[in-house]
Amino acid sequence: MGTKHWRQMKLGLVFLLISFSSQALEIYPKELIAQTLEKANKQLSLKPVTITTTVCSRSAGGKHDFYSEGDYWWPDPANPDGPYIQRDGETNPENFVAHRIAMIRFSDIVGTLASAYKLSHQKRYAVAAVDHFRAWFIDPETRMNPSLLYAQAIKGKATGRGIGIIDTIHFLEVIKALEALKSQISSEDYAQIVNWFKAYTQWLSTHPYGLAERDALNNHGTCWALQVAVFASFTGNAALVDFCRKRYMQVFIPNQMDLNGSFPLELKRTKPYGYSLFNLDIMATLAHVLQVWDWNMPDGRGIQRGIQFLLPYIQDKSQWQYPADIMYFDEWPIAQSCLFFAGLHGNKVAMNTWRKLNHFPSNQEVIRNSPIRNPILWHSIANQ
Repeated sequence: MGTKHWRQMKLGLVFLLISFSSQALEIYPKELIAQTLEKANKQLSLKPVTITTTVCSRSAGGKHDFYSEGDYWWPDPANPDGPYIQRDGETNPENFVAHRIAMIRFSDIVGTLASAYKLSHQKRYAVAAVDHFRAWFIDPETRMNPSLLYAQAIKGKATGRGIGIIDTIHFLEVIKALEALKSQISSEDYAQIVNWFKAYTQWLSTHPYGLAERDALNNHGTCWALQVAVFASFTGNAALVDFCRKRYMQVFIPNQMDLNGSFPLELKRTKPYGYSLFNLDIMATLAHVLQVWDWNMPDGRGIQRGIQFLLPYIQDKSQWQYPADIMYFDEWPIAQSCLFFAGLHGNKVAMNTWRKLNHFPSNQEVIRNSPIRNPILWHSIANQ
């Protein structure tokens, strides 16, 4: 970044800090605002990279079909050319992940650019983001098909699986970026993108893969509901939003959360700490989106009980009373989104904890499991 642009950014930051309300400054650390603007400036010149950039010969789909491979599946030592076998919690580094990385990159770029636009109202951030939206959803040469038929494939076992739907949680902040930049996107382009998400939401709610993921009892079920709730809200499907609200109240909290606020099914995994954080992040975002933060079951179970259980272990991981994760245990926690949403809803301890943690992780596995990375997109900034 040139000296002139750096000077402009610093002057803009000073102006922003002066003009922000005291409430906004209480929420967002100055470092977060500065780093977001600095990151956005670096991303202004980045070109779109969609799934059509890289094609995997093992995919049963076409150029425009998203493809990924099951993380915990490996070659069988007893039969190297045969079907893969599972090693739960151990990621196979040889699996194809280029499409997933491209999607995360897309989400990161437009999420950061939209955040910078909300902070500064400088149109250059919006202009840069539009190129990425068009490449992914509109351009016939580079767009992605609105389905996930070939995600989380397993060699010798499946060309795709329902659990692959979890990969598109990184479209959540794409939606929030679109909403933030709506006034800067042509009505024709915006309508085409809305139609893309209508088609994808329809696929999610009718295809057997989508139905299987909907009925999953662990974090896969909550990830399905969060995606559908956000996509349905974006496309004006109030009935599906209400379906997700009922599922949260009638299925997720009753069946996933223990009386102490823990998630027993996540604690049984080989990464109990990371999975507990991930599911609470997703559940908290869902509670915020569906406006059920203050809802509790008669026995007290609800999102606030979940925060109450995990918050002490986020503040001091050394107190964790369960097995350590077999991978990436040292990388957690970061600035977990469950803390941010809890803070928005009045939990000052959670907000103060969130402010002190790492907002810009660099580990790819952590980034992959942290779809909410741009909190500015999820909250209105008063008195800009």
